[in-house]
Amino acid sequence: MRELLEINNEIRSEVIGLRENIHRNPELGNEEFKTAELIESYLASLGIETCRPYGTAVVGRLKCGEGKTVAFRADMDALPVEEATGAAFASERKGIMHACGHDVHTASVLGAAKILSGMKDRLNGTVVFIFQPDEEGSGGARKLIEAGVLADVDAVFGAHVDPAIPEGCIGIRYGKFYAASDMFDVTIKGKSAHGASPEKGIDALAAAALAVSRLRGLPQEQEDRCVVSTGMLKAGTVRNVIADEAFFAGIIRSLGEENRSALKKRVCETIESVCAEFGSESDINLIESYAGIVNTDNETAVAEATARRMFGDDAVFMIEEPLMTTEDFGYYISEKAGSFYHIGAGCSEALHSPCFLPSEEALIAAVRMHAAVACEFLGFKQGDI
Repeated sequence: MRELLEINNEIRSEVIGLRENIHRNPELGNEEFKTAELIESYLASLGIETCRPYGTAVVGRLKCGEGKTVAFRADMDALPVEEATGAAFASERKGIMHACGHDVHTASVLGAAKILSGMKDRLNGTVVFIFQPDEEGSGGARKLIEAGVLADVDAVFGAHVDPAIPEGCIGIRYGKFYAASDMFDVTIKGKSAHGASPEKGIDALAAAALAVSRLRGLPQEQEDRCVVSTGMLKAGTVRNVIADEAFFAGIIRSLGEENRSALKKRVCETIESVCAEFGSESDINLIESYAGIVNTDNETAVAEATARRMFGDDAVFMIEEPLMTTEDFGYYISEKAGSFYHIGAGCSEALHSPCFLPSEEALIAAVRMHAAVACEFLGFKQGDI
C-alpha cells in the first residue's frame, strides 16, 4: 500500500496549492463561502458529486463499488487572529487566519479525494468527504449529523495537526481522547447589609468565592482526569456594602459520558451545599457544549495499523494521556464508530498562536494517512492488491 499511495510531484504541487489558497483566504465560522466554492469546484473536477446539507457545509460522495461506507471530516473555519507567520501565502484578510491548522485539514481531505478518485475502480464501498463549518464556534458537527450525513456511514475518521508530535509522524489514542465540555452560569442571591454589620446580611460574594474554591477542588475526587475552571466572578457595587448578588461562570471538562454526568451533578451539589451554609439561594444554568471524543477500538486499530504500514513503527506515537481540550468531532463519534488521530505539525508554535504554521510535509502526511485509512477500511477488489 505504501508504494500504491506514494504522492507524485503533480499531486503534491496541487495539494500544496490548495492549502496555500485556503490559508491566504481564511473565513470565520459559517462564513466559509469561498472555501466551500473551492471545495465544490475541486471535487467536481475529480468527478465527485457534492451537496450542501446546510449553509457553507459541503459533502462529497465517491462511489467505488459495493461494500462499506467510510467518512472523513475536515473543519474549514479560521480564527479571529492577526497572522504573524511571515509566510509567502499569509492571510490576506486582516485579523483572520488559519491559526489551528484547518487549512491543512481541508486540503488534506481534498488530497485524499484526489488519490482515491484515481483508484475508485480498485476499491470496495463508498467514501464520504465531510467539509464542516464552524468547529471553533457553535459546532457545525451537530448540524451536519441532524442533516443526515452519517445515515449510511459505517465509520468516520478525522485528524488534527499537533505541534507536540514530530513532522511526518502520526499520533494514535485508544478510548477517551478529548474532553467533553459543559459551561455553567451561576447567580447567588443573598441579602445586602452595611459592611460594619455583616451579620445582618447574607454575603453573596463570600458564598460565591467559597463555591468557586470548592469547585476547583472537585477534580481531586475523580478517578479520571477532569477540570472545573471558573473564569469570571462579579459581585458588589461599593467596598463597604455586603453584596446581595454574585455571578460566576466557568467550564467543566470531563472524559466519557458517565464521568460527564457525574461531574455535572457534583458541581450542582457543591454550589447548593455552599448556599445552604450561607442561607443564600442559587440559580444554576448548565449549558451543554461539545461532546468528548472517545475513539472506538476497532477503528483505532485500523488507524494504527495503517500508520505503521505507511510510515513505519518509529513514526507512530501512542498518545498516553487524554486531552482536556475539546473538539466537536465528538458528535460524529457519538453517533458512529470511528477514530480521531493526530498529524505531526512540523511546527512548534502552539495552536491558535498567530505564528502557527504547519509544514508542507505535515500536509502530505495527512493526505497519505487519510487515503490509506480509506483503503484499509474498505478493502480492495479481489486481485487489485
